[in-house]
Amino acid sequence: MGPYLNIIQIIVSITLMAIILIQVKGEGGGSMFGGGVGVARTRRGLERTLYNVTIVLAVIFLLISFLSAFFGGQS
Repeated sequence: MGPYLNIIQIIVSITLMAIILIQVKGEGGGSMFGGGVGVARTRRGLERTLYNVTIVLAVIFLLISFLSAFFGGQS
């Protein structure tokens, strides 16, 4: 079961990195370094979907990490 968890974890981590990079790219250069201070924004449409997918993938990555550590220590 260990190798399968590792493969799934690699796929989830690469997907998570790609989604995070897409979000940062969409923010614009000024707001990345604090230029958007004091501006209240709400997430809408695709931005909200990417945000929610990021949270779900982070939770999945965390759970797979715990399972991998649990099953990896029983060898």
